[in-house]
Amino acid sequence: MRTTVRIDDELYRAVKEQAARAGRTVGEVIEDAIRRSVTAEDQEPHERPPRLPTYGGSGVLPGVDLTNNAGLRDLMDTDEPVDALR
Repeated sequence: MRTTVRIDDELYRAVKEQAARAGRTVGEVIEDAIRRSVTAEDQEPHERPPRLPTYGGSGVLPGVDLTNNAGLRDLMDTDEPVDALR
């Protein structure tokens, strides 16, 4: 496949020199670089999710449903201190 790509002049000169030293074409050197880049991205381990701190406590308040967004929002909007809700 043929395509047109804009490449920085200094980078192109470096690729051209590398190709000449290796007895290869500029296209071959660029293809190999792209292939290595794509392969490396596929093999990179996925980042682990960040570890969130946990704190001791007595758990969820009685009657609180953690799957009910509206209920949680209402509970958080109350002006009462948490200890008063227990």
